[in-house]
Amino acid sequence: MINPSRYLFIFNPAADKGRAVRRAGWLQSLLGERKDSAMVTTNYAGHAGEIARSEMQGSSALIACGGDGTLHEVVNAVAEKGVTVGMVPIGSANDFFRNLYAGSLPPSGINHLFDGGVKRVDLGSVSFGGDRQRYFINSLGVGLTGRIAKSVKGTQWLKGELAYVYALLSVLMGYQSIKMRITITLADSVVELDEPVFAFSVLNGKVEGGKFRIAPHAELSDGLLDVCILKAIPKYAFFWYVLKYLQGTHITDRRVLYCKARAVELTLENADVMHMDGEVYDNINGKIAISVVPKGVPVLCNLRHDADL
Repeated sequence: MINPSRYLFIFNPAADKGRAVRRAGWLQSLLGERKDSAMVTTNYAGHAGEIARSEMQGSSALIACGGDGTLHEVVNAVAEKGVTVGMVPIGSANDFFRNLYAGSLPPSGINHLFDGGVKRVDLGSVSFGGDRQRYFINSLGVGLTGRIAKSVKGTQWLKGELAYVYALLSVLMGYQSIKMRITITLADSVVELDEPVFAFSVLNGKVEGGKFRIAPHAELSDGLLDVCILKAIPKYAFFWYVLKYLQGTHITDRRVLYCKARAVELTLENADVMHMDGEVYDNINGKIAISVVPKGVPVLCNLRHDADL
């Protein structure tokens, strides 16, 4: 353990496809002489989670310094344990950070982590692969968006929104709708589908992939997850839906099922790609069980009206 009772900044130099390493000096300078804070650097994939698990008992808060993937690791280490997390967004898309400060001016630097309050945020709990269990804090996608996330990870020469556009075009070239059996548990009823699906997403936040408003009615702490399913369409028609996703107007389309749910169960006949918070889980098949964990993790933010929710 490094120091008791302090803010631990977990810095991932590999974030933003390795470009985050340039921010190490900047972060160190901001921490300055603060005796209540320490910074530790990750050395390999999964290290952020290992650090979070080993240090959470001695820390006031664990700060993920990277992108959504770094936050995903930290959250999975401390979910439902009452450990407070924060974020310094130095990744490619920083979707969760955008959603946390939706409608507000996002803070720069790190002062908001010390001067703000705590917002208790819902999580998605996911069981898959027989005995695997993970959490997501912003979004999950199977099939189309899972493959896009995989392509983004493999495209090192592009960053940000350009990487997502390139990945989308690359994936669409050989893509077909995927047969899925889906059971959605709503607040007072159950919806079932057994048909080909073009795009399947479950979100806690509104935005995914930088600017795509996949779940425009989502709230981070409403105790529900937002399900967005685009049923089978011709591949060429998806470009029209891309425009709708950017504006959040797709939810009224007759080919889209959009609802708020307590739980979702998805069964894949053939293996495909799943992402959680942009982190890729490949060769997933069989049953995927998704449920909401209301206010599963406290998150530092400087929205005064959200303090201690």
